[in-house]
Amino acid sequence: MTKGVQIALGATAIAGLIGWYGATNLDAAPAFTYYKSLEEFQANPDAQNGARSRFHGYVAAQSIQRDIDAMQVRFRVQNEPPHVAGASGEPLEVVLNSLETPDLFKDGAEVVVEGRLVAGGSGPVFEADKILAKCPSKFEAKPMGTSQS
Repeated sequence: MTKGVQIALGATAIAGLIGWYGATNLDAAPAFTYYKSLEEFQANPDAQNGARSRFHGYVAAQSIQRDIDAMQVRFRVQNEPPHVAGASGEPLEVVLNSLETPDLFKDGAEVVVEGRLVAGGSGPVFEADKILAKCPSKFEAKPMGTSQS
């Protein structure tokens, strides 16, 4: 077999594999998943039937409860950061069936929660599989009226 035939066969095999990979992954769901705000999530009727969902919000102040015996962390998520004045909408109760939380998880933390909504005793409860705490912005505008020193 000549060198030219070997190169042609190799290039054909590589092109075939790339084509096969592209064809099999076009029908699959995208590898990345976007999230909705808590307000959009609560307005979505699909979320009410227990479908897997992902939403964004802020941990409500003084809502984190760690139950070591049950190995659960319970907290509420709201639309707006706790330090912002005004109505924040209806908070949602979240239960994580693990004691492992991100390092940045605390009151007021910006979080993305993934799991499914289930019926609870006092209302709907979101059973979380994953919690992602977002890094706070390191560069924030100074409040008006402050001087630089």
